[in-house]
Amino acid sequence: MTYCIGIRLNAGLVFLSDSRTNAGIDQISTFRKMMVYESAPRPAQDPAAPEPLASHDRFMVLLSAGNLSISQSVREILQLEKLDRGPDLPPLTIWNAESMFDAVRVLGAAVRRVYEQDATSLRNAGIDFNASFIFGGQIKGEAMRLFLVYSAGNFIEATRETCYFQVGESKYGKPILDRILTPDTPLDEAAKCALVSMDSTLKSNLGVGLPLDLLVYEQGSFRSAQHVCIDEHNAYFRMIRNTWGQRLHEVFEAIDDPRWDGGDTAHPLMGGSARYEPMRKITQPGDRIV
Repeated sequence: MTYCIGIRLNAGLVFLSDSRTNAGIDQISTFRKMMVYESAPRPAQDPAAPEPLASHDRFMVLLSAGNLSISQSVREILQLEKLDRGPDLPPLTIWNAESMFDAVRVLGAAVRRVYEQDATSLRNAGIDFNASFIFGGQIKGEAMRLFLVYSAGNFIEATRETCYFQVGESKYGKPILDRILTPDTPLDEAAKCALVSMDSTLKSNLGVGLPLDLLVYEQGSFRSAQHVCIDEHNAYFRMIRNTWGQRLHEVFEAIDDPRWDGGDTAHPLMGGSARYEPMRKITQPGDRIV
């Protein structure tokens, strides 16, 4: 399994992924789940290079979960995938797309192409076509966008009301994201929140494991220097793991225990209404018990 998070904020984007894959308890491997696509000038000394791309006009990040062979195939095909736009326009690729919407359409086409190639063989082997992706970034001329892409190649987009996506083992790390994240959350605070979410998942699920890839992208920069691989020796993540567990324990202990007798408490557990009485079946003398 895996766990990946993508967050879209007013200030930028945050991406976090683990690197564990497993095909049984005795076959656990490490594979990176994050791929960065960015444009930069091609070296001038390379005469075979095609016409150079505009410098730093796009920055895109892909996170993947599900069947590893499917997601790796999609990642490779995505770099070359072309969508026909008619005789008067060049084919659409992630490198010439003028919007993130067009770029995610290319990703959806890449997913469907892998399905056409491999789905029948996988089905014959008893394997589901299972892959999902978080794809986000920015292309010059438009705002940042973040998408969740399903195994059919269809997708949805993050909004102000839902500013993050998860793929993989999402349930353990979701509560902290729901409580903390808003579009106005600062980037560093969102990165911290994502790491706490990942730590909760690592604590509860052996299918998710280190090392982690964390990337923070600032709006309008079209590049990122804030990209780190986090292993068990990373001092900040060790601090997160120790502090979060300790503070949770402290907060839990600070909450009053339930008072069953009512007593002098501002938060009684037992209500005074018959509506809240438990349902009972009381036997009477002479009742036949079967």
